[in-house]
Amino acid sequence: MNAPAFLLERALRATVGVHTYVPSTHVSATIGLGTDRRGTGTIVSADGLILTAHYLLLGAENVVVTLANGDQHRGRIVGKDYSTGLGLVKIDIGQALPVLNVVASEKCAVGEEAFTVASLGSEKRCADTGIVTYLGPFDAVWEFALDRCVCVTAASLTIGLTGGAIVDRRGNLIGVSYLNFADLSRAVLGIPGEYFLNTRDELLKHGHRTSAQPRAWLGVLSYTLHEHVVIANVMPGGPGEKAGLQQGDLVLAVNGKDVNDRRVMYDALLDHRPGDRVMLKVLRNNRVQQVDIPAIRAEDYFA
Repeated sequence: MNAPAFLLERALRATVGVHTYVPSTHVSATIGLGTDRRGTGTIVSADGLILTAHYLLLGAENVVVTLANGDQHRGRIVGKDYSTGLGLVKIDIGQALPVLNVVASEKCAVGEEAFTVASLGSEKRCADTGIVTYLGPFDAVWEFALDRCVCVTAASLTIGLTGGAIVDRRGNLIGVSYLNFADLSRAVLGIPGEYFLNTRDELLKHGHRTSAQPRAWLGVLSYTLHEHVVIANVMPGGPGEKAGLQQGDLVLAVNGKDVNDRRVMYDALLDHRPGDRVMLKVLRNNRVQQVDIPAIRAEDYFA
């Protein structure tokens, strides 16, 4: 990579390990996220504010932050944003800490060099060079969608990458590693820096988003197959399961609006709020049925 070595050193000094402990009874543990979660965070203010991925923090009773010198400190969760996937942790150690500057992803372009950094436990850190391959919309199986994401190439590096920084060649954090597809497509998907910049103040003040309208959440996992939206599964105890939605159902319409793609279904849900009743028209066993689902907030399900 063409970036000077001091930029890499600065990024590694601002990189911390994030280790969380979650009770086995918490719903996030029962759906597969586990009770012992290890990832990475980035110090973004000298007084100890750390930016990471929110799913490391879901249900966490204890957060341990490991600095680059190996020192460990108790962290406290100060903010989680379910709509963007970002989480904030704070440590208070009474001294100024090394930081990375966060910038909007508009400052980078496809084809530009970038690198990812991660904590491997204790004082161990690693970095991997890559290329920005995609800047654009993204949606995932678990009712998650971004208007913009940052994708960079990566080697087969999986341990500790979650929550780590994606850094441009000027040493700025342009994204937070959210999903690692290194074993499949040698790519890391990141949440752009502007999502943090736009929400930081309200997350620090309230612990969650207040400016955005709350989203209706059904608790479904879905995928698109041949212009059909297929229910892959339902969250245990979620509104979809309680309403009788089943694995294998084909979603034909949301409140009368035809859907032929998962993102179209997600966009249709944006017209609804928690407490609304969402009517899904589904095909099951060659019969068309209506499933009436009272939507809730994802935050309430994962509280």
